[in-house]
Amino acid sequence: MSPRNATPIHAALALACALALPALARAQAATDLDEVVVTANRTAISVNDALTPVEVIDAEQIRHSQARSLPELLQGRAGISLSNQGGQGKLTTLFLRGAESDHVLVLVDGIRIGSSTSGLVSFQDLPIEMIERVEIVRGPRASLYGSDAIGGVIQVFTRRDRGAFVPRVRFDAGSNDSLGYGMGFGGASERAWFGADYQHTRTTGINACNGFFDPLTFDGAGCFIATDSQPDRDGYDKDALSLRGGVQFGEQWSLEGHALRNEGDNEFDGDFTDRSETIQQVIGGKLRWRPSERVDLHLTAGRNVDASDNFLGEDFVDFFSTDRDSATLQGDFGIASGQLLTLGLDWLRDRVDATTTYDETERDNKAAFVQYQGRFGAQSLEASVRRDDNEQFGGHTTGSAAWGMSFAENWRVRAGYGTAFKAPTFNELYFPFFSNPDLDPEESETWELGVGWQGDGVGVNLDAFSTDVDDLIAFDASQNRPNNVDSARMRGAELTANATLADWTVNGAISWLDTENRSGFFEGNDLARRAKNSARIEIDRAFGAFRVGVTAAGEGSRYDDVANTRRLAGYGTLDLRAEYALSDALTLQARVANVFDREYETVSFYNQPGREWYLTLRYAPVN
Repeated sequence: MSPRNATPIHAALALACALALPALARAQAATDLDEVVVTANRTAISVNDALTPVEVIDAEQIRHSQARSLPELLQGRAGISLSNQGGQGKLTTLFLRGAESDHVLVLVDGIRIGSSTSGLVSFQDLPIEMIERVEIVRGPRASLYGSDAIGGVIQVFTRRDRGAFVPRVRFDAGSNDSLGYGMGFGGASERAWFGADYQHTRTTGINACNGFFDPLTFDGAGCFIATDSQPDRDGYDKDALSLRGGVQFGEQWSLEGHALRNEGDNEFDGDFTDRSETIQQVIGGKLRWRPSERVDLHLTAGRNVDASDNFLGEDFVDFFSTDRDSATLQGDFGIASGQLLTLGLDWLRDRVDATTTYDETERDNKAAFVQYQGRFGAQSLEASVRRDDNEQFGGHTTGSAAWGMSFAENWRVRAGYGTAFKAPTFNELYFPFFSNPDLDPEESETWELGVGWQGDGVGVNLDAFSTDVDDLIAFDASQNRPNNVDSARMRGAELTANATLADWTVNGAISWLDTENRSGFFEGNDLARRAKNSARIEIDRAFGAFRVGVTAAGEGSRYDDVANTRRLAGYGTLDLRAEYALSDALTLQARVANVFDREYETVSFYNQPGREWYLTLRYAPVN
């Protein structure tokens, strides 16, 4: 399937210091101690009981942040560094704990997404207005999810409607001729629920690239412009549709399904292609049987389509489309009080359809996994092991173990170890003339240590890690193809905190990262595009119907190339937010982004937006 045959849809570091512990000690209001995360263990568990570092961004936080995209929402959060090629809608890559951009597993409602050819996830194309919740798990999870989860797992949950059926409408406008509107409805009865939403967004954008390719110096190669720069605006249009629903059959059975589709039209700078029509689609469902409190069985299946038609002006150039089909059968068994055993089977099939002739266009992966979780008074244990059998590279076994203990009433310490791997992509294995079908998976091992303190309305966590990756896949000039030639080490720490101070809510994170290329010609160099330091802080307060907030985010310097010759300066941005509840259902929001009009780059030669403003009118009755 390709976009040509698809039916279109019509219908800042300084402020982080404010999180000092003395201020936190004055916190009064309570945080949600019972917040649940499901991504870390593939089972529901309290955030405070998780033995791996997790962060949950809920619907209220997403709405108040006024972020216009998922990358904006994730910018500066613990362990995360982003690289963007020219503003809204442009290619955005994410590094989690310094791991490669394709070393992060991404799920949408439990369905694995991403391109099988490039290995990347189109974060910029996931419509934020349809996201209810984001869970971020830092650290290896391959023993539960298989390939890709070296740096961690990010799961996006689309909206789930509850209560009476109600409509919702949204309009927004802003800088760079930005215009958007959306509409939907949803609700639930005693036994069933359903929701539907449509969203349209367009912007003329900014000039994405400020350089051109010089064949003598190789500068500007990222833009792929060989003659001169293209000082035009590079726009982005998208239409998104989401459908969700579920039904409960008696007391034991339930069935739910979901479909999310985003169609984009993205302009950029380049001499080979300068426009893409893209599709990001996720369809899935879950059948669940719970015959008793101790037994929970569920079958999950779905498909992700990642596709693009590429053009130069109005002339068609090529297309790439990947289908990713997956299914999981999982059983959770309460074997004793406070002890849970999970058994599971996974199946995955990747297929490629493209104008480029690949040596192979399909492969599958079968896997079995088992996990044990136990609580013994103040102590917690978990262990898991998984065996993957891949059609191309054969068998691979991964495992993890973690321990945690509560002490001194409000304190908790945890330690863990895990292995992970990354299967080579279709481009690396099968792309004609420039591939290597004999590649082995990239492998990693990670040690983690964390300590946290949870008081009345206050949470502080400090997590440290060290990851070694072997058999990194890189281009081998001696063979003119990719090869398992590199190894790398990533070490770092993340400090996160949240509190309510005299009616002000504060959420923040500071991350430190040290990366090292440990082999080859560039041994000892930093890994490219990873900032050594990053931070984010959000401060909000409501005054009756009026609410104000500020978001500051920043990253330190980084190198844009493996040779460490092109240095990108650090940066910090400040966003101001305000909203006013005109009624219980009608809200007016305003945001000024990058207030100080800071100029910066996260990829060499690619511009980032300056100061921008946005207004949003939102009608959403409480149900």
